[in-house]
Amino acid sequence: MTGGEVAGILVAVFWAILVSFLAVVLVRLAQTLRATTKLVADVTEQAVPLLADASATVRSAQTQLDRVDAIATDVQEVTSNASALSTTVASTFGGPLVKVAAFGYGVRRAMSRKHEDAPAPSRRTVVVGRTVPAPRGKKRKG
Repeated sequence: MTGGEVAGILVAVFWAILVSFLAVVLVRLAQTLRATTKLVADVTEQAVPLLADASATVRSAQTQLDRVDAIATDVQEVTSNASALSTTVASTFGGPLVKVAAFGYGVRRAMSRKHEDAPAPSRRTVVVGRTVPAPRGKKRKG
């Protein structure tokens, strides 16, 4: 055998090893691609119903927010009406009620002064055989 034939055989062996290695790599790559395709299909199967549920939930939340907005608008209107009514009642009845309250206070004060000016009846209390003098009248504030 000549050196050229040995070199040819070595090249052929290395070429066979290289082809075998590339075949193994391609087989594994094909398996990985099949697994990836299956995984993507499964995720798509599960994601579509989840997205539909999420969409329904968002629509429901939007409906509820619209209702809350309507309620808040109504509450704001009621608040402004109550404020206007309060202002009207205060301006209509406020002055006369203050005058009536002041008049009542004046009458009570006059009546209490009248009672203070009246002499207190003398009362004596008997305690175990002794006589205790009646309490002294209140001093007037002036």
